[in-house]
Amino acid sequence: MDIFHLLTMIGGLCLFLFGMSIMGQALERRAGGSLKNVLGKLTGSKTAGLLTGLFVTSVIQSSSATTVMVVGFVNAGLMTLRQSINVIMGANIGTTVTAWILSLAGIDSTNVWVKLLKPSSFTPILALIGIILFMFCQKDKKKDTGVIFLGFATLMFGMETMSGAVSVLKDLPAFRQAFLLFSNPILGVLAGAILTAVIQSSSASVGILQALASTGAVSYGAAVPIIMGQNIGTCVTALISSVGANKNAKRAAMVHLSFNVIGTAVWLAVYCVIKAVFTPMILNRSASLLGIAVVHSIFNILCTLLMLPLGNLLEKLVCLMIPDSKVKEKHNELDDRLLTTPSLALAQSRTVAVKMAECAVSALNKALESLMRYSPAVADEIREAESRCDRYEDILGTYLIKISSVKLGQSESEEATALLKVISDYERISDHAVNLLESAEELRSKQLSLTEDALKEYEIIAKAVHEVLTLSKTAFVHSDIEIAAKVEPLEQVIDELKDQLRTNHIRRMQKGKCTIEVGFVWSDLLTDLERVSDHCSNIAGCVIDHAEHTLNLHETLKRAKTNNCQFQEDYQKYLQAYHA
Repeated sequence: MDIFHLLTMIGGLCLFLFGMSIMGQALERRAGGSLKNVLGKLTGSKTAGLLTGLFVTSVIQSSSATTVMVVGFVNAGLMTLRQSINVIMGANIGTTVTAWILSLAGIDSTNVWVKLLKPSSFTPILALIGIILFMFCQKDKKKDTGVIFLGFATLMFGMETMSGAVSVLKDLPAFRQAFLLFSNPILGVLAGAILTAVIQSSSASVGILQALASTGAVSYGAAVPIIMGQNIGTCVTALISSVGANKNAKRAAMVHLSFNVIGTAVWLAVYCVIKAVFTPMILNRSASLLGIAVVHSIFNILCTLLMLPLGNLLEKLVCLMIPDSKVKEKHNELDDRLLTTPSLALAQSRTVAVKMAECAVSALNKALESLMRYSPAVADEIREAESRCDRYEDILGTYLIKISSVKLGQSESEEATALLKVISDYERISDHAVNLLESAEELRSKQLSLTEDALKEYEIIAKAVHEVLTLSKTAFVHSDIEIAAKVEPLEQVIDELKDQLRTNHIRRMQKGKCTIEVGFVWSDLLTDLERVSDHCSNIAGCVIDHAEHTLNLHETLKRAKTNNCQFQEDYQKYLQAYHA
């Protein structure tokens, strides 16, 4: 083997790893909604968890990526440690799909229809379809489908290139001797673990083993221990990912390691006994690409069958290895590990944004009450809620920008943009809650009071603001455009009501029924209430924008008011309900 064969092999390996990476990323984007639905329906049952891990890993073609996601879910409190065990077990079976796909390269037949199943026959067609979809289609889903085809073609081309480059090694005695060493189970396990730990993908390391097996120099006796070791090496990614995570997330990573180490140790011992006692002839035969895929699947299924009934013991084991700390840990709701799956990271961002919305709306409703029934304890709650909303805006804004830096589908990109706008509006609503509270405190500290007429008017506008808050929050939480459409007519009524109440107060001052000092506080109150309704209008507009795939809030709100019978009907209804 000369330098040129070595360079060809390295190039083939790079193409193989690159193709696997871009195909996995495109599959992840293409199936983002499906992944979200599957994980959203996850239950505590063993079967559900197992099938979830199997499905997700089959889609994204990487058990390491699935396990990193699981560590992130546990760290964010989206998944319990017990649930993660079942998902990790399923991921180990799902990762065998890649080896079966790669085994198609070993097809050898003169039959035309059988030859068409060989990747070298159909990957050029997939590459052609892929480049057409990628270059000439505008929709992101079609582009992602094109990238999947191109990634698969690149992966298979890299595989063929590697196989061709190492084919010259089949006649080298030194190469055959090297694989005889791996017939030693311990050396074989170490070799598989080290190779997989370096490239951080058991699917890729199995593919490399299949490429080497195409030379005919790799026996089943050498391949079996290497495959066993690959399961241990793939744990490195999750262990690295768990650094800085909470205790349960670290335990999830240790579950992955313990599962594979125990499974490998047990079945390696069984393998050694069979090898010593029965000395099967098949162990001396050259391993085929299909044979490696079969061994890989059987080993992972056997490990799962062994450990699935022992899930509770595995959980206790990792809890002993990583004991609870005296200080109670908090879940990191927006874990960076979720960024590997943007659709899921976005779903979690929305969950946190809903919490922020509830916090801001609760603070504002309490502030509305504080003018009539002030309480120092409630005042502290309002200020604490405003601080919490500030923190939410900071962490959500930063996290959403991180998500946006990853390639997203059009719908996901629109949702990220809408969330960035919405959290800004909810942060301002919480600020107005504090402003309303301060107005109530100013009246108390200066021993001022509103007139009976002003109090009646305040009750009317406060009820209107409470309703517009509820409508906009409901529309946001449930992505309900019908409810969102009811916000703008009510917001317009509140605008007109504010002007009317301000005029009424000026008249009271002219008649000497109210002081200028109280008038300043009253003006501040009305301004804050009107601005709250403006922010509610923005939130509802974002809901409509996202549903209609537009990003022009001004046009959306303008369109809602013109030539819209439903708007006029709702406007008249709210005008009758809230008039001073």
